Amino acid sequence: MAQVEATTERVVAADAEKVFDALADYSGTRQKLLPGHFSEYEVREGGDGEGTLVHWKLQATSKRVRDCLLEVSEPTDGELVEKDRNSSMVTTWRVTPAGEGKCLVVVTTTWQGAGGIGGFFEKTFAPKGLGRIYDELLAKLATEVEK
Repeated sequence: MAQVEATTERVVAADAEKVFDALADYSGTRQKLLPGHFSEYEVREGGDGEGTLVHWKLQATSKRVRDCLLEVSEPTDGELVEKDRNSSMVTTWRVTPAGEGKCLVVVTTTWQGAGGIGGFFEKTFAPKGLGRIYDELLAKLATEVEK
């Protein structure tokens, strides 16, 4: 099994703190940012950053649906880490200042992929698909915080 990684980034015309707060607001803003690939969204504990437990289903392809139960931590300033209790998937959000009134948002998801030929296809195509999903989420984030 090989580790699979997908990274997407976007410069957002808003202060880093405002953007981070929007991403960490699982009980409010975050659900509004999710594209149609996400369903069954539910905050089970907390709701604001560290200590949140959130559930959703992610339909990455027509045949592939992940049932995710994510524990949220904030290991450093400007960083949210979502660890899936149901798999090896970990998503890290980093928000850093990028000049006056702007910030850079980088989202990276890693997981242990399948072995064999299935693993080859997963490692080749899954990051591109997840990248498109996160591009859509980051566009919604920008629209939300740049108001």
